[in-house]
Amino acid sequence: MDYGGEDELVLILSELIYYTLTSGRGFTPARRTMIPIIDMHCDTIFKIYELRRQGQDVRLRSNNLHLDLLRMKEAGYMAQCFALFTYMPYTQDRGVDPFEYAKTLSDTMDRELEANADLIRPALSAGDIVRNYREGFLSAIKTIEEGAVYKGSPELVQFFYDHGVRKSTLTWNFENELAFPNRAVRDPETGEYHVFPETERGLKKAGQDVVQLMEELGMLIDVSHLGDAGILEILDIVGPHTPVIASHSNARAVAGHPRNLTDQMLREIAEHGGLTGINFCAAFLTEDGKGVSRINDMVRHARYIYNVAGIDAIGLGTDFDGIDDQLELNGAGEMQKLADALSVAGFTIGEIEKIFWRNALRVYEEVLVER
Repeated sequence: MDYGGEDELVLILSELIYYTLTSGRGFTPARRTMIPIIDMHCDTIFKIYELRRQGQDVRLRSNNLHLDLLRMKEAGYMAQCFALFTYMPYTQDRGVDPFEYAKTLSDTMDRELEANADLIRPALSAGDIVRNYREGFLSAIKTIEEGAVYKGSPELVQFFYDHGVRKSTLTWNFENELAFPNRAVRDPETGEYHVFPETERGLKKAGQDVVQLMEELGMLIDVSHLGDAGILEILDIVGPHTPVIASHSNARAVAGHPRNLTDQMLREIAEHGGLTGINFCAAFLTEDGKGVSRINDMVRHARYIYNVAGIDAIGLGTDFDGIDDQLELNGAGEMQKLADALSVAGFTIGEIEKIFWRNALRVYEEVLVER
């Protein structure tokens, strides 16, 4: 769908945004209303589940984590991607099957959505997001982070798709049946791990099969956490017009962590019509952040990606509840601070809207088809 000119979807959303949202607090003069938000990655469901296992009564509606539904609503969110993050050392230590663990997280998320049906609805397509927004509801998009949950089986990809998953990475930070992440090498003297780009090993045969199935199903391919070789391989094997995203990665030229993307990757993702979500993790924002995540560094990455790949290649991938840093932008309720900072840095309202929601919605419209 073309999102320019007289497109009906843009007209509907523009009317909703500019005439029904309440005015915000502390906004710059150039912006009179909150800008809607589509965040492509958080680990809140994983965090809620694990805290409950420890006996804490933590709920999605309201909590002391980075993100809850009440703060999302107040901050003007449109949609949130909730990762079913499977941390393999946990499952291995407990003797839990990774597929079963991810299924449990999926069930946990479903129960939270049912308990909060007055605020949020599941979304399987861009059309669902728009309908939910028109009717005053947030949207929840279910995603997978760690392809080990598929155990090398395309049938399990189909299972999760049938249970509402619409985006998936192939790896986290460990090799699995599908592919290789960047290399983590342990220093024998200090015990610390140092990460290096994986430029040789990419997808395994099962990974190639899973990518093909995801493309056929309309499940968004997420290359965050994949090694360099695997990212470039995916961009080579999918169709030239198949959007691929890096849901929560930044620019390696600005901060040299291997989890960030090279200029080549940024450009090729843009050429496919995909986008990169700005990650709020301090180590991915600056090389001397010392655990402090700052808004100006987010703006620096956005500006750099803009210059390298264009404004249409930038989104948001906060990594809320998956990072332990000291956050200047402290959770979902403060997201409009980033809009203010982008405005002060010279981004136009239209450009900020693309970063905050338009680019992601365009990609969802192209990939997440209604069936």
